[in-house]
Amino acid sequence: MKHILWAVLPFAGVCQSFLTTPEAQAPISEWEAERFLIELSPGETRWVTEDEKWALRQDGKRFMDITNGTPGGSLRAAQKVQIHYPKKPAHNESVTSLLKKLDKANLVKNLGTFSSFHTRYYKSDYGAQSSAWLFEQVNGIVNATDAPKYGAKVEPFAHPWGQNSIIATIPGKSEQTIVIGAHQDSINLFLPSILAAPGADDDGSGTVTILEALRVILQSDAIVQGNASNTIEFHWYSAEEGGLLGSQAIFKEYEQQGRDIKAMLQQDMTGYSRGTVDAGKPQSVGIITDYVDPGLTDFMKAVVTEYCDIPFVLTKCGYACSDHASARKAGYPSAFVIESEFEYSDNRIHTTLDTLDVLDFDHMLQHARLTLGATYELAFADLNSSYQGTSTLDDL
Repeated sequence: MKHILWAVLPFAGVCQSFLTTPEAQAPISEWEAERFLIELSPGETRWVTEDEKWALRQDGKRFMDITNGTPGGSLRAAQKVQIHYPKKPAHNESVTSLLKKLDKANLVKNLGTFSSFHTRYYKSDYGAQSSAWLFEQVNGIVNATDAPKYGAKVEPFAHPWGQNSIIATIPGKSEQTIVIGAHQDSINLFLPSILAAPGADDDGSGTVTILEALRVILQSDAIVQGNASNTIEFHWYSAEEGGLLGSQAIFKEYEQQGRDIKAMLQQDMTGYSRGTVDAGKPQSVGIITDYVDPGLTDFMKAVVTEYCDIPFVLTKCGYACSDHASARKAGYPSAFVIESEFEYSDNRIHTTLDTLDVLDFDHMLQHARLTLGATYELAFADLNSSYQGTSTLDDL
């Protein structure tokens, strides 16, 4: 996510990483000498080395790595796609019953294991190992229910760098699809190939938040038996930190296949509340308002109001700040929520200090409530599109 405040990284933490994890000190890959085409804003591109990528990230600049192509949105940009989202939640009784089944202990347990990998850097063996562990958890949750009898499945989405993305699909009555996403990789911007990157908040918190929402929504017989109006997919993206690589690959393929994605919600950093509290402000869910779909974002406001115990606050994060940008690039409506106002979000990310002990699991549970509520409501909503005239991606 955002740039880090380097003052919070004690030199001792760096030294400890060198001394205690010699197995992590692998030779620098051939990738390091390559050059990559990145997009820093719409139409603003630049060729950079791998080291220059991380220097930009250290300076707080976000980008898409478009070296191998990018979702273009051309098929949907030719027409103005207007999706009518509900004005307000309509399934309060069903959702409220499910909300009671969310378990904070699962968030703690899963994030404890997920953040214990030395790093989840997408080009590392650790990144592949953590992805394999996550796949086992997702697959176990789905297969513990009757959902596979009705067509539910969990599949890896392979990438050339070795860390797979993961997609869990729960079929509905139509192929219209709701996507819930988080990214699974982590990075230490000081020597990514070597130093520890526990990534507890960025984005271990989002990863386990949507994992818990998946577990609970599969306790709905209507969802399990495919009676929802729309298909649901849960995505865990690889290589977000490298320039949204995993999510771009997926949404590029979806665009080429003509997939009908009606909504995409990203959860990236859901567990840090200290910045807000220290600023003397009330805890809240941060709803991103730039580079998102306005209609879907308005619906997220209604979902927070209905199903969370804390309010929302509107905030901005800039271009390509998380994987919702890849969906938008493909012409699909997307929204993004974060743990707080952007300026009060976690400043320990991308370092050895992004650890479990500074996170607020009660706050994370609020994001799980949001995710569960939004998923259920959108799964049963009538989201038929209307096509009116011509448009560009900026109108989507």
